Amino acid sequence: MNKPIAEELSKNQRDISVAEFFERNRHLLGFDNKRKALLTVVKEAVDNSLDACEEAKQLPEIIIQIVEMGNDRYRVIIEDNGPGIVKKQIPNIFAKLLYGSKFHTMKQARGQQGIGISAAVLYAQLTTGRPAKIWSKIGANQPAHYYELHIDTQTNNPEIMREEEVTWKKTTGVKIELDIDATYQKGDQSVDSYLKQTAIANPHATFIYTNPKAEQFVFARATDKLPKEPTAIKPHPYGVELGIMLKMLKNTECRTLQSFLTQEFSRVGPQTAKDICEGAGLVPSMKPDELQLPHVEKLIEGIKKTKIVAPSTDCISPIGEELLEKGMRKEISAEFYTAVSRSPEVYKGIPFVVEVAMAYGGEQPGDQPVHILRFANRVPLLYQQGACASTKAIVQTNWRPYGLSQSQGALPVGPLTVIISLVSVWPPFTSEAKEAVAHYPEILKETKLALQEAGRRLGSYVNKKRRIADQQERISIFENYIPEVANALSDLSGVNKEKIEESMKKMLEKNKEYIQAHKEAHKVEKVEKKSKEEQVALTGFEDDNG
Repeated sequence: MNKPIAEELSKNQRDISVAEFFERNRHLLGFDNKRKALLTVVKEAVDNSLDACEEAKQLPEIIIQIVEMGNDRYRVIIEDNGPGIVKKQIPNIFAKLLYGSKFHTMKQARGQQGIGISAAVLYAQLTTGRPAKIWSKIGANQPAHYYELHIDTQTNNPEIMREEEVTWKKTTGVKIELDIDATYQKGDQSVDSYLKQTAIANPHATFIYTNPKAEQFVFARATDKLPKEPTAIKPHPYGVELGIMLKMLKNTECRTLQSFLTQEFSRVGPQTAKDICEGAGLVPSMKPDELQLPHVEKLIEGIKKTKIVAPSTDCISPIGEELLEKGMRKEISAEFYTAVSRSPEVYKGIPFVVEVAMAYGGEQPGDQPVHILRFANRVPLLYQQGACASTKAIVQTNWRPYGLSQSQGALPVGPLTVIISLVSVWPPFTSEAKEAVAHYPEILKETKLALQEAGRRLGSYVNKKRRIADQQERISIFENYIPEVANALSDLSGVNKEKIEESMKKMLEKNKEYIQAHKEAHKVEKVEKKSKEEQVALTGFEDDNG
């Protein structure tokens, strides 16, 4: 008797390793072409270095080298001055996907999924077959550990090809070297552009970059002040979905529903927990493991009915208006700068802050759409601009009152760079490659409000500049016709022509002085505004006359 077809088919079914999955779907991680692959490898290593340095309260100094080896093959070397990595963790961090320390913590970080740097190692292994080389040192009196690693894609475990103690002059830090198939090109989506933008969003860091043409660029830090360190918080009740709530109830060690609500969530005190239970029609003394699906559905409804304080924002660390403007001034040549940092808001129970900065004029083209720089947790987003919430917010904003031309449903046109930065515990990316922010209504609203606030400042500057330019043009035209006008007036009045010309020139000089005074007043106004902002930042209050 023939066996059922289902039994034959079942023989081919087996577990899929996460490393095997991404081996076949590396485009999901940003490795879909050679140019983008080079950028992704550098980005993942630099992100890790920045996070490590900040956690160790060390001002980052990161060295990036890209060496051309011929035949579309490049060697990427990233070295930092962070705290280093302990020996036993090195293989897992660099050669095991979905391994990390940040996925389960509710605080802002660049990397969270434990995929980035190990995916870069996987890409190097797939395209050149060469192992990743890693150096790590955790103290001046400690030995440096050197590893050569591959990933066993069937088991998603590290393969140690070589391991030894070596001499390394650095006090502490990590260095990684990868050989990859790639293409190097300059432009908006290049490593060069990524590092320049990273320097803007991370003004506390220094980057020393040597490109494949052996040209070295130093992006020096603009401040010696480290960002405020985010602190982990517990999830907020408003953002928890039913399935997650079931899981939390199953795993909690709390003995009552009331203690579960107060200990497993942020912003829930004993009285709020009682209010939630009352709204859900549940007894506060119920045991969490006794709650069935109908009870949990009621609990979710009780949470929605209860007014709960917004989550703490200690878990996020915005760049800040002053530092964002400093970073922008350092890397972008312009004639007008402004920055806006919004108050913290919440989407799905997750805190976030939107910051916007603008640089107008200078060397930027005036007949092209505005240049957009997008960031999420201080990391530049260079791809999928059209799919990003930041771009949608810019398109939906009316830019005409701010002195820029704009067609319906299009980006505004003018000599302007717009920076939009989102910081959050969990930025809602549209894909694993983290290239665009999803269109959450709360994020779109905050972005548009920030754009409008910065836009009003821009409009004030542009309109004043245009008024002065118009006055100067009128004066220039009048100046050209002074001899003819003086001659005509002399014929009509009989007054000496030279005397009339002299009077008219004196009048023009007064007008020029008036325009110059307006220009100087505008400059002083900007300086005074900056000084006032610095005073408030340093002291926390304005002077008596402020």
